[in-house]
Amino acid sequence: MNVSKLIMGGLTALSLAATSAASAQSDMSHDAIAERLEPVGKLCMAGEDCGTAAMASTTASSGGDSQGAEIDGAAIYGQVCTACHDTGAAGAPKKGDAGAWAPRLEQGTETLYSHAINGFNAMPAKGGNTSLSDDEVKAAVDHLVAASQ
Repeated sequence: MNVSKLIMGGLTALSLAATSAASAQSDMSHDAIAERLEPVGKLCMAGEDCGTAAMASTTASSGGDSQGAEIDGAAIYGQVCTACHDTGAAGAPKKGDAGAWAPRLEQGTETLYSHAINGFNAMPAKGGNTSLSDDEVKAAVDHLVAASQ
């Protein structure tokens, strides 16, 4: 009887191993591997575009030029700020979390602008995109604050 249990246990283990191997092979397609190896971010060096050309074209396509045209804070937020403020990474207050934003708002908008432009705690200056103008950063802050009150 012990031999039959041992054989049944061995067959069960072999069956599970074969099923697991078949499942693992289906995940080994070239496209699946390439997707898993895709970078999660992009390094942007000083002097490179860093995504601001797309923001400028969004602003320009909204009917104005870069001078005098209203800056699209939502677009800037979407390209620069979402990684931390949508997830709460590194202690960033989440967009829409009125409780987390209340003590910050009590400090005043100018303080928020200063922290966003110059960096504060774990937040890098200009959200890590130093090619942004101060006005672009302020527009993104205004968008974030409006969504968090």
